[in-house]
Amino acid sequence: MELLTDEIKQRFEEYPLYSQENKGINSTVIVKYFNPVGSGTWLITEAEKQEDGDWLLFGYCHIFCWEWGYVSLRELQSVKLPLGLTVERDLYIPKYATVKELIA
Repeated sequence: MELLTDEIKQRFEEYPLYSQENKGINSTVIVKYFNPVGSGTWLITEAEKQEDGDWLLFGYCHIFCWEWGYVSLRELQSVKLPLGLTVERDLYIPKYATVKELIA
């Protein structure tokens, strides 16, 4: 699955790092990535393209517990799961959903 589309890139540019810093769980989620066979959910709220072409992502993430943090797009793309699966992008979240709405 393609984790980064032109539409997502455009939204990343609308929400650069620190643009939603004081909103907390009321931050708008740009994209949701998830592990389809286990723990791992990333609600990305901000992003910035790096000099090497990768994207640094920031959002509310859940591996063992919910916490705010950074992950690179390259890291998500490199995750190899059982049965040849990879991290996927949620195609069905509302366009302007907040973190609060998605974790409720």
